[in-house]
Amino acid sequence: MSGPVNHEDFPGAERDAVRSAPASDGDDADAYYATLPPWAVAHETISRAGSAGPPAPRTPVSFVDSAEATGERPRGVPQHVGDRPPSYPSHPLSCPGVRDGDGFAAFTPAVVLDGAQTGPLTVRAASIRGDSHNWEGSCRQDAMTVTRIGPPEAELLLLAVADGLGSAKSSHLGSYRVTRQTAVHLDREAESIHAALSAQDDGELRAIANKAIAGAVGELHLAQDQATTLHVLLIPTDVGIRERAVFSVGDGGLFRLRGGRWEHGSPVGEDNLLDTRTEALPHAYRSVKCNRFQTVPGEILLLGTDGVTNPLTQKDPEFARHLADAWGGPEIPSLSDFLWQAQTRAKSYDDDRTVICVWEGDA
Repeated sequence: MSGPVNHEDFPGAERDAVRSAPASDGDDADAYYATLPPWAVAHETISRAGSAGPPAPRTPVSFVDSAEATGERPRGVPQHVGDRPPSYPSHPLSCPGVRDGDGFAAFTPAVVLDGAQTGPLTVRAASIRGDSHNWEGSCRQDAMTVTRIGPPEAELLLLAVADGLGSAKSSHLGSYRVTRQTAVHLDREAESIHAALSAQDDGELRAIANKAIAGAVGELHLAQDQATTLHVLLIPTDVGIRERAVFSVGDGGLFRLRGGRWEHGSPVGEDNLLDTRTEALPHAYRSVKCNRFQTVPGEILLLGTDGVTNPLTQKDPEFARHLADAWGGPEIPSLSDFLWQAQTRAKSYDDDRTVICVWEGDA
């Protein structure tokens, strides 16, 4: 496709600017050309050899479609697993309004995307409004936090996800607040957490987890109509420490990709069976579960709400294989690739979906 070759081909504002071009050389002309986009400069270059003269012949500018230049095409509708796509549309429809009476919901975006690189650790994170909420026009009830806590000598990467309970009217506010306030409380305990991980002291880690999460809930005055789950993953940025910890309340949680398969890595009960009860803050602040574990370079950790962890189980092996192939390859996805992959749809799984992945690189 070729660019404009005469004044009439320019859009209105640009056309007027081109027609007002200085007729002579000098500072005014330099300032004028500095305001034009490159394609306009290419069409309006004035010969500066000797005295001012007529404009040099204009050479048409060729425009190359970015997709043609890179060999890539727009991704389009998110992929789905299974024989048929979900019944809901794959894109947001209505959204909450300012006059609906919930000021927080009205300004909650349908999608949040984040990422980080800390030494050999690479993070990709996305929180996506579910198909059912897109259809209803209700806000995303999930929340996430990606940050660092602690001083340089005891620094930790903190990753948190929360899933507001659908039965609680203001759970979206609870999930947003608790991920951030818990990070603040854990920051105060960062040196103790770092020491407990180094010493492999599970009892101390449990005590810190209970103290920090109870403190956050109490400080927020978290009410029952703000009920939410919470999962926090803590990773030392010191490459010499391979211990990690996850603190959990409620469903969702941690998975590890090993040998192309997702393994559940969330805390378990004393009987070594997963606790399937639906627990949530604020009332479950005394039953925080804690799990310490080790990783090796090359592993991938996934922290998620049940919108992604439920289909990762054997309930939908095709979904699990799809994400294992997407995120277990030789290349770490870009932010936009990760978002598109995280939006992979599976019939009957239409809840909000929040997923944070960590690629454990070589030290």
